[in-house]
Amino acid sequence: MRVNGEIVRNPDHWVDLARDRVTLDGKPLRSAEKAYILLYKPKGYLTTYRDPEGRPTVYDLVTGAGTWLSPVGRLDLDTSGLLLMTNDTDFAERITNPEHKVPKTYQVKAATLLADEQLEQLRHGVGLNDGPTRPAEVKRLRESAKYTFLELTITEGRNRQVRRMIEAVGSKVLKLVRTAIGPLRIGDLPIGHWRELTTEELAALGGTGGHATRPVPAAVARKRQPDREQRELTSANTSGSARRESRGSRAGKTDRRSKS
Repeated sequence: MRVNGEIVRNPDHWVDLARDRVTLDGKPLRSAEKAYILLYKPKGYLTTYRDPEGRPTVYDLVTGAGTWLSPVGRLDLDTSGLLLMTNDTDFAERITNPEHKVPKTYQVKAATLLADEQLEQLRHGVGLNDGPTRPAEVKRLRESAKYTFLELTITEGRNRQVRRMIEAVGSKVLKLVRTAIGPLRIGDLPIGHWRELTTEELAALGGTGGHATRPVPAAVARKRQPDREQRELTSANTSGSARRESRGSRAGKTDRRSKS
């Protein structure tokens, strides 16, 4: 490699790409075009490049991206949902650094019925072995005979944090899906598929305008439909809303009868 015509053999040599002329084998080096994609990660995929045990990774799903990408944060093997991937390290640091307080929203199926007091504990913050958590936004979506479904929004990104928070209030997570990062949501993107962020989405997340303009493949090589776990969590909010509307309708009719 040459920098401004001089051979450089020190791997720690600093260069200023805005001013220095860097060549390799006589050809100038250029910064890679920045790319930002949203992947709907399925359960059972690792957020890593290669697994010694041969398990599938998120890189199996983004083979058509056309450039090297790194995950922005992680989702564990048993968690599905929204995963950002990019080659823009400044953007990734902004999203993952807890000082910036970028909210991450999850839908949770708890192993037990959670009382209002337990939800209040989550809202105010719970003690974990690496310190107390920040207050969280918690919304009860619905309940079945045995389980509570809730939506939880946090502004940190500790290892397995949501699972540990639910354990701290005396329950366990059976299913976990990340549905949003800041204002960005999965929407109707099929599980196992990805798409590029729009300019507006990138700006809303604090991106600095290095948005890629190349065309994006319509779908990834592996095509999967939402599994039963995803349908159960995704329908939780809808079912709860329908019941609330039904109760509201009945209450309105009762009101009108009492006034007449």
